[in-house]
Amino acid sequence: MRTIRVAAAQTAEYREDTEGALSAAVKLSQQAEAEGARPLCFPEGYLQGYMTDEASARRVALDVSSSQFNDLMERFPKVGPTIVMGFIEVSMGRLFNSAVVIDGATAVGCYRKRHLLDGERSFSAGTETPVFNAGGLKFGINICYDTNFPVAAQRVADSGATLIVCPANNMMRRDRAEIFRNAHNSVRGDRCRETGLWLVSADVTGERDGGVSWGPTAVLDPDGAVVKQLPLEKPGLLVADIPVWP
Repeated sequence: MRTIRVAAAQTAEYREDTEGALSAAVKLSQQAEAEGARPLCFPEGYLQGYMTDEASARRVALDVSSSQFNDLMERFPKVGPTIVMGFIEVSMGRLFNSAVVIDGATAVGCYRKRHLLDGERSFSAGTETPVFNAGGLKFGINICYDTNFPVAAQRVADSGATLIVCPANNMMRRDRAEIFRNAHNSVRGDRCRETGLWLVSADVTGERDGGVSWGPTAVLDPDGAVVKQLPLEKPGLLVADIPVWP
């Protein structure tokens, strides 16, 4: 048995500030590389902001086949961790709440959120659960609300993965944030126990328009226990080692 170091970034929200998001992501990627991390997870909708109304989402959406998107990918270090980053995607006129997987400054694949909230009706639901590899660690992706559905985690387990990577954005009204403060890890822990998988999550933190997000950004083991978590309300980089069997 060996271990692989995973990383997750708890960040401020960058809304319609792709340049700011990219600059911060490059620095965090370099920090994760210095720490020896292989996969690095960023929050849901990180690149352009978690924009759910159709007009805003279309204004910032990116097509992964476009030269504009390729130019953005080339901003990342060619040597470093495999990055999982939430973004708003457009393809054939349809909007998706997606996560791009970046390796060597190249987009090697995407996951599209399969389970959508009522407030995400501007997006189409994804239909695939691809598996990725970072330093010999197989992982699949569930985006935020996906983790409320056992079938979403089971699809990752059925792919032969060891880890669920979970980009999240839990910016919500303060009264709801108080209710859900401790619920996120509880729900994610259920998915770990059901599947025997590890899970790493990345969330935003801060306040906006009367709302608040505290996180959590955490690593959970197959028993659903929180192995490591960043302090709520504080941006930072989480790193933790998880076992991988040949």
